[in-house]
Amino acid sequence: MSQMQSAPAEKVAYLGPEGSYSMLAAQKLCPQAQGVPCKSFFSAVEKLRKGEVGSAVLPVENTLQGAVTQNLDLLYAAPSLFAVREYVLPIEHRLIAREGTRLEEVRRVYSHPQAILQCGKFLSGVLSRAATIETSSTAESLTHIREAGDAGIVGSHVRAAGFCFLGENIADEKKNFTHFLLVKKGREHLPASSSHVYFAATCPHEPGALLKMLQILSVYDLNMTKIESRPIKNSPGTYCFFIEFKGDVADRHVCAALDRLEEYTDGFKLIGCY
Repeated sequence: MSQMQSAPAEKVAYLGPEGSYSMLAAQKLCPQAQGVPCKSFFSAVEKLRKGEVGSAVLPVENTLQGAVTQNLDLLYAAPSLFAVREYVLPIEHRLIAREGTRLEEVRRVYSHPQAILQCGKFLSGVLSRAATIETSSTAESLTHIREAGDAGIVGSHVRAAGFCFLGENIADEKKNFTHFLLVKKGREHLPASSSHVYFAATCPHEPGALLKMLQILSVYDLNMTKIESRPIKNSPGTYCFFIEFKGDVADRHVCAALDRLEEYTDGFKLIGCY
């Protein structure tokens, strides 16, 4: 008797290459899925929209740098995509270089712009003579230092033969976390219950519009945990607000609040529940 063939593993897209923080988050959120590293967040979202992968992992906030605005815009612009799970990843930045390299020999540092910003004090102080060069991810810096022989900022999880860490965590703040969301296509993937709800909307052009929107949450006794504003493209003076609050999507008060929010606001978009 022939054995039944196992179903192909689900694919999850994330910002690559191998060893990136997004890859680590993807492994935590989808441990059984086949990873698909992408060159950009836009590419990861496009693969999900086109059905080439079953999910995508996107960072939406860092405790030091705030919102990852590019990904907020991508989620708002994709009506069929929804966040269904979250993961908060501790971030630790360390300097990696070829074995035998001394700190004073470093003349160039490669890393993702966010990582460079998060290590600003160290780079402007201890490595003030070194040039900083932006790459698409912290892990990509390994490619550059293999070729150039200089140093790169990477996570403590990265291991590469012939390279070593120069010292400990060099981030400005040692308690640094990034909030990742697992995104899927279709409302049917939304969980039946949740601890948080995330939505985006623009307010009507009237006095006290933002206050009126937030009062809807207050009326239903819902605790807001996050709020960000983003300008609407091609509409100067118009802003979209991204708001997260504590709530179970199965609760009738939460459902009533969402209905009221959609009724009152313009361009309402449920980002997700998790």
